[in-house]
This record gives sequence, structure tokens and C-alpha cells, in this order.
Amino acid sequence: MNLLCVGASYRTADVATLEQLAITPADLTAMLQRLIAQPYVGEAVVLSTCNRVEVYAAVSGFHGGLAEVCSVLAEHSAIGASELAGHLYVHYDEAAVRHSFRVSAGLDSMVVGEAQILGQLRDAYHAATEADSAGQLLHELMQQALRVGKRAHAETGIDRAGQSVVTAALDVASSYLGSLAGRPALVIGAGAMGALSVATLTRAGVGPLSITNRSADRADRLAEAYGATAVPFAELDRVLAEVELVVSATASAEPVLTHERLRNARPLVVLDLAVPRDVAPDATDIDGVTVIDIDGLAATRRALPAAADTTAVEQIVATEVDHFLGWLRGTDIAPTVAALRTRADDVVAAELRKLTARRPEFTEEQRADVSRTLHRVVQQLLHSPTVRVRQLAAEPGGDQYAALLRELFDLDVPHATQADAVPEIGENA
Repeated sequence: MNLLCVGASYRTADVATLEQLAITPADLTAMLQRLIAQPYVGEAVVLSTCNRVEVYAAVSGFHGGLAEVCSVLAEHSAIGASELAGHLYVHYDEAAVRHSFRVSAGLDSMVVGEAQILGQLRDAYHAATEADSAGQLLHELMQQALRVGKRAHAETGIDRAGQSVVTAALDVASSYLGSLAGRPALVIGAGAMGALSVATLTRAGVGPLSITNRSADRADRLAEAYGATAVPFAELDRVLAEVELVVSATASAEPVLTHERLRNARPLVVLDLAVPRDVAPDATDIDGVTVIDIDGLAATRRALPAAADTTAVEQIVATEVDHFLGWLRGTDIAPTVAALRTRADDVVAAELRKLTARRPEFTEEQRADVSRTLHRVVQQLLHSPTVRVRQLAAEPGGDQYAALLRELFDLDVPHATQADAVPEIGENA
């Protein structure tokens, strides 16, 4: 199996395209099952956030796996395959490992260094685990990616600017409203992004702060944690008329803030952080209402971390990529080593059968002694070479040692070679 990453992000697609590609929590399990039902796809993890949708897959062939993943995404999004291809990037094997680690460290985020992506990646991994769509390869990749993200934030100042998508959005809002301190605000949605919005608004001194959510219990708990006021979703229209700032981050498939709902609101700034968007397209040009969505944030690319911090994180990524590739090469040689030991066992068994035929007078105890002695000799002879070949295989170019073993001992190892030729690619946009 080889690693494949296929995705679209704010770098390659506008919000409208990301909306069509977005996979809701309710649809995630079905999407994972659809992916691993494909002939070339053995494992799958899907990461869907407000500004990226990515499929990480273990595939038995590059071209077949790529075609199947793209087909599933095209079917899900109802975007034609040729049109969708113009928005997708593709990473394979080492490039896929590097990309996943850069994503987890926040290097590929709209706001470089933001830490929210780490939690989103963890949620994606947990969903794949629950759906039983992640096998050994993706389990290891996701666990290492999460470790890289933790290292990046613990060992460098990549998030020193307190960066997140919400922080960037509030920076833009302040350019319209001035200081946000003391301004009445509303957060719509009590999920991960909603909770982050409440925390960030509270630190900024915004208030009074109201929270509404279709599930009242979640809004109540979030409001209690931050000293805000939970408002029934049925009272959304009333609250909109009382606030100056709205942060909307629901998982709704349909717009929450319609033209009819916003046209009677007082002048306000709406930060639409949802994908699909919470603000209806025909509600973005209402007088007195300023709507800032993910597309608008992508154009601003707010404060970047210091170059030294970025360089330090890139070094962490590079080191961890080498470490992962070493593990990967070690697992690649394991079937060859197992085949060698099986061949040795078969040879011993054949010789014991011959011995039994030649010396029928041997007792069961004598035959058992001979068998144990032969097995010990073979195991001792194979021990040092197999340990050493595992060490060599973990080094760059180590795949040649597995090939040499197969050639020397004429070993038949299933899946020992790649299913099809792979072009030299790092990213195809």
C-alpha cells in the first residue's frame, strides 16, 4: 500500500467550491465507507474544515487510487470531474507524508500557525477509527501527524501571535467597527468553531455576548463556561436586532442568515466562518450589513509568525518525515523477512521428513531433539542478517535490500512491487 492525499483548500478553490465538497459529520461515515469500497483504496481518512477538504488514502496503485478518490469526490460534490480537477492538489508517498505534517503544524493554514487544525485532524482520525477505515498505514500517519503538530506548538513560537481563523476574522471586523470591546455580539453555533469564537470574543472584551444553537443544551453549556447568555434559536431574529457583531459557524447545510432575516437587522458585521456558508448569497449586499466570509479572509492573510519560527517548524517537519519514511521502509521489508523465515522453516521440515524416512528406528523423542536443534541453528543463522537488513531498510534507499533478499532466495512476496508506475509529482493543482 502507498499513501495518497487528494484535496482542495482555500489556496486552490473558492468558498462556493469548498461548500460543494464539504462533508458534514452526518455524511462522514458514509463517505469513508464509499472510499474504502473502491478496489484500489484500502484505507481512508477524510479531513473537512472551513477551508479545506482532504482525503488521505492507502492505495494499491497510484493511478487507480487517484481516479477512484477523484470519482468519489466528484460524485459527492456534484462537480464535473474535469472542473473539479482544476481545484485539486495531489500528493503521493513522501509528499503526502510531508503535506500531512505541514497541515498538522499549521504551516498550510490560512492563518499560519493556528492551532485549531490540530483538533480538526484529531477528529478526522477518530472518525476514521470509529468507521474502521484506517488501517496500519493511516493509523501511523495520523498519530505521527498529531505528534508533529504538538511539537510545533510546544517547541516553537509558531502560534505566538495567537493566530486562528477567528482571530483573523476579528481583525477584519475591527477595521469596520473599531475597537470591539464592549460591543454586543452574537455567536451562532456551539460546535468547535463556535466555542473557539466565544473564547476569542471573550478575550477581546466583546459584550454582552449571546450564544444560540439549534441544540439548546450545547449553547447552555458554552454560555455557562464563558459567562455569556444562551438564547433559544427561535429568538434569533430578535437578537440580531440587538447586536453589532455576529459570528456564524454552524454545520447547517442550508443558509441560516437569509435575506429576510438580515434585512431588518441593525447595521452589523457578520463573520461567516461556516462551510457551507451560513449567509445566503442574496443577503451579502444589504445596506448596513457587512459580510466577511472565508474568501474574504483568504484575501487578507493576516499576521504571519516570525520567519525563525516558521523555519524551526519546517525543520521539525523534515526530521519527522525522515523518521516516518524510515518506519515505512521497515514495514515494507517485513513481508520479505517473513517469507525468508517461512522458506527456512519449509526447508527444515522437508529435511526432517527425509530423515524420518531414512531412519525409521528413531524414537519420537529423538526426532523432536533433532527438530529443535535444526530450528535453533536456522534461527541463529538468520537472526543477525534479518536484524541488520531491517536496520538497512530503514535508511534512504533501503528498499533495495528487500529486493536483493527476494532475488537471492527466490522469494515470492505478494505486493512486493508497486502496482503501477508513478510519475514524479509533489503537487498537481
